[in-house]
Amino acid sequence: MLLTLTTTHRPATDLGYLLVKHPDRVHSFELPVGTAHVVFPEADEGRCTMALLVDVDPLRLAGGQGRGRGQPTAPDGFTLGQYVNDRPYAASSLLASALARVFRSALRGESRDRPELAAAEIPLEVRVPVLRCRGGADLAARMFAPLGWAVAADPIPLDETYPEWGDSRYVDLTLTGTLRLADALNHLYVLLPVLDDAKHYWVAPDEIDKLLRAGAGWLAGHPERSTITRRYLAHRRALAGEAMARLAEQRLAEEPPADSVAEAEADGGEAARRPSLAVRRREAVLAALAVSGATRVVDLGCGGGALLSALVGDRRYTEIVGTDVSTQALTLAERRLRLDRLPERQRDRIRLWQSALTYRDDRLRGYDAAVLMEVVEHVDLPRLPALEDAVFGHARPATVVVTTPNAEHNVRYEGLGAGRFRHPDHRFEWTRAEFAAWVDRVTTTHGYTATIGGIGDDDPEVGAPTQLAVFTTTPTNAATQPNVATQTNATAQTTAPKEAGR
Repeated sequence: MLLTLTTTHRPATDLGYLLVKHPDRVHSFELPVGTAHVVFPEADEGRCTMALLVDVDPLRLAGGQGRGRGQPTAPDGFTLGQYVNDRPYAASSLLASALARVFRSALRGESRDRPELAAAEIPLEVRVPVLRCRGGADLAARMFAPLGWAVAADPIPLDETYPEWGDSRYVDLTLTGTLRLADALNHLYVLLPVLDDAKHYWVAPDEIDKLLRAGAGWLAGHPERSTITRRYLAHRRALAGEAMARLAEQRLAEEPPADSVAEAEADGGEAARRPSLAVRRREAVLAALAVSGATRVVDLGCGGGALLSALVGDRRYTEIVGTDVSTQALTLAERRLRLDRLPERQRDRIRLWQSALTYRDDRLRGYDAAVLMEVVEHVDLPRLPALEDAVFGHARPATVVVTTPNAEHNVRYEGLGAGRFRHPDHRFEWTRAEFAAWVDRVTTTHGYTATIGGIGDDDPEVGAPTQLAVFTTTPTNAATQPNVATQTNATAQTTAPKEAGR
């Protein structure tokens, strides 16, 4: 597989200093799956090109070097596919790994010899002549164009002799732009495996840190960040949820002071930046809990612990429980909360339990409030009555806060076609009428009252992107008297499609 990087910055041979590779030499590096070679086919004052050639050894690739825990490296699910595949020829996560191995200091933006040039934007052209691109040329453009690249992604025909056979799954990708070299390399490091949508090694929780490190300064604001995160983390829901939550926090931390936002809005400026929908959603849930007066709270389906982290920071909550069916999600939550570093008094406020929401769990009874934040839509509809019984019937907290996507709002998301959900694990997404009908059924069956509102921009035609219901217990004799009110939530937010819920 091959990648070339060219600059016309003068003197162009300074590219060698930035990459820490002498243009007059051939540089070779051993990789777990083969050998990487760096050469400079042209190097003069006006133009310099670096070529990275990765020579993949199919035997080493199939033999397990570079993978872990039995994860197959071949894209094909049969034995011969471990030896006969496109990995030696098409750019993939193997090429991204080679970039990280060969250009470590350049990826960090460091240069001992040319520090001022490493910090400067220079004209660059990147070419990957054979890139496996699941999603085609359009997806390649959606990934790179927002980062300042001019993108040319030409589909490669299956056979030039027989054009009627159509295009293959590969594109010839050329990127041109004026960027810092470190930014360009980090874009490639993240997005090459994203476009390929396959990884040759085991994806562990530390991949989140790698993604956020390489995506620093650009991923949090990328319109396709949800797709990037999900694909980079091999569609592992718990990992992707944790990464999206941390990205949302990054965006919140980068918000300008409130007075500058108000100023921009007063001027009608489009530059006023707001927190992501995930952050707004969390804020709305926290506000509902505060109004309820709850001090003992359980987060049902806590995922990577984004809400738990906010609860721990509020001293009003004396007991905090997070539950999830996934032990891996609970491990991520434990790391996020840094339970091993908390003082004993703080640590004693927190519990993490494995529990399935469709089964009764006596440990969950008696709490002041429970939260189902972007959870119900992950449950198969035939199993939803079991969840209702376990939460509203058996556990029966005084307050239950539920959020779920508003399916009507999906038409406002570019690229989210009819019938598609915001997340690949969603079993359904409700319209406002469907959500109200479900809330009515729960209140009637289990003796709660409820208010319904929205989170995010309240679009006059399709409503807010997220729906919110706050259930409150009523006396037993009122179980047959449903009381479902509606309210307006003024929280405003614009967001990209497919944003992870937690």
